[in-house]
Amino acid sequence: MNRSIDYKSSGVDIEAGENAVKAIKSKVRTTYNRNVLGDLGSFGGLYRMDKNAWINPIIVSSTDGVGTKLLVAIMAQQFGTVGQDLVNHCVNDILVQGAIPQFFLDYIGVGKLYPSVIESIIDGFVIACKENSCALIGGEMAEMPGVYQDGDFDLAGTIIGFVEEDILLPRKSIQAGDILLGFPSSGLHTNGFSLARKVLFEIMDLDIDSYVDELRQPIGEALLSIHTSYLKPMLPFLSNPGLHALAHITGGGIGGNLSRVIPKGLQAIVELSKHDIAPIFQLIQKGGNIQDGIMRQTFNLGIGMICVASEGIAQEMIDASDAMYIGILEESTNVDNRVVFS
Repeated sequence: MNRSIDYKSSGVDIEAGENAVKAIKSKVRTTYNRNVLGDLGSFGGLYRMDKNAWINPIIVSSTDGVGTKLLVAIMAQQFGTVGQDLVNHCVNDILVQGAIPQFFLDYIGVGKLYPSVIESIIDGFVIACKENSCALIGGEMAEMPGVYQDGDFDLAGTIIGFVEEDILLPRKSIQAGDILLGFPSSGLHTNGFSLARKVLFEIMDLDIDSYVDELRQPIGEALLSIHTSYLKPMLPFLSNPGLHALAHITGGGIGGNLSRVIPKGLQAIVELSKHDIAPIFQLIQKGGNIQDGIMRQTFNLGIGMICVASEGIAQEMIDASDAMYIGILEESTNVDNRVVFS
């Protein structure tokens, strides 16, 4: 006689999932504001637009993940930072269009559901959502043995923001003579980890706890540094007509991302010397004997956001933040190469 089986014996623990939801409910509620309706666990998240706060809003949305930085988190058994990474990455993606985040939804896929790991990841979501004044209104936890191995997991997030139509970025006023300002990154952020892991853990034979003198910290801590959100330093300038464009420096590096906001007839001249490149990138380049072009294409090199601004507000932005001058826009007939490294 065949023995009776249940869902848990096939690898899916419904009770563990319910316990995880119970453990995070009170934390998630701390991100709510008066526009959030309903509660965690509903079929859909409900959010009311405050009509008194907006005149002619455009809805801006973005979905993203954390990539193979998750493998570093698993090696280190530290799961809270990647939750913050995901929220901040998404915030920056809609910020480049001038949007202010309103709410966030997450997806967590796992091979086996461990409530303590889920709670740590959600802690990261909650911290970053509160820092960005963004409500965490829903999500999905999926236990999928066979798709993910025991101990593996994946993250994805969706963010929704609003921007007034008349201050949508990039602006048509972008022109030759505009200044390029670079806002420092905290490290790799969430891009380039496949190459970084190969160099650091295979070629250089470091482990997650290896202390690196050049970095003044263990390599695991350097790699798991939290993706910076640029919302707070940019908020005072989003409606300023002198702000012409923003570029979030993610996969594709400075050239690949800055070129997305440079219109035909203009070329960005980026002045980034070797000593301006953050130590973690110098370590990776030297350890892997990587060519400059590959480094520029793969990593942010220490610049997480680039602002294209009129000369009139550039100094004001530098004085109000940690932004630095990194170049200028010039007229150009070269339509294929809109970013040049000086």
